[in-house]
Amino acid sequence: QVQLVESGGGLVQPGGSLRLSCAASGFSLDYYYIGWFRQAPGKEREAISCISYSDGGTFYADSAKGRFTISRDNAKNTVYLQMNGLNPEDTALYYCAARTEMCSWYAGHFDSWGQGTQVTVSS
Repeated sequence: QVQLVESGGGLVQPGGSLRLSCAASGFSLDYYYIGWFRQAPGKEREAISCISYSDGGTFYADSAKGRFTISRDNAKNTVYLQMNGLNPEDTALYYCAARTEMCSWYAGHFDSWGQGTQVTVSS
């Protein structure tokens, strides 16, 4: 059974950092493109970042550029999202998702999703 599990969320003060993890079970991430999305209450799901399996290419939304870094460790079957310089606008439920085709900014293009991990940025 294909499963993605996010972890690493929590409460952090403005300016702080968190590293989210997306661990896969039941399949290898080696041949998947992995995206990170977030959804705040009352807002649409927003694409944050994506990483390619083929060449390790990375993509970032404008809101993430310069602050977030996506990476993958195929040996651990895990993708990470390092988030620095967090601000209250980053508060949301963060999801990872997988697809076998190219990276996409559209949530509907992804086949498998985790349950999400909550990130709250507050003083």
